[in-house]
Amino acid sequence: MKNSIVKILAFAALATIFTGCSSNDDLMMDSQANVNTKKSKEVSKTKTYHVRYGLLSSTGTKILSGNYDVGSFVATNNVTGESYDTYASGGFQSLPKYYDGIPAGTYTFTAMQGQGGWVGYGSVVGVVSDAQLDVDGYVTVYIPIAWEE
Repeated sequence: MKNSIVKILAFAALATIFTGCSSNDDLMMDSQANVNTKKSKEVSKTKTYHVRYGLLSSTGTKILSGNYDVGSFVATNNVTGESYDTYASGGFQSLPKYYDGIPAGTYTFTAMQGQGGWVGYGSVVGVVSDAQLDVDGYVTVYIPIAWEE
């Protein structure tokens, strides 16, 4: 009787193990989940920066206040092509504008024309890194005004 109970329990244990891991897909999913967790931890360790946008007038004056016909400011990473946009529904925007969370790298910064179409903007290439942080803790970027009516 003892032998049959032991055999039944052993069979039940083996059946549970085999049905619990019925395919390699189950094991692959667990290993993929671990890889994704590691990647997300690595991404969260990537340092990001706070960018403050202003304008540069045609006379060379740096502008960090006032309302301007800006649709949005855009930073495009020159290596990855990834863009970071401050889109705020177009129209007149008050300066400065901010974007929090841009990773280090070389970017092309520009501004999109606003709703009124009264101002055109150029672009500037710059590096986002610790070396560009100002006393306020921002990487401040001035987008040149190409023309205005």
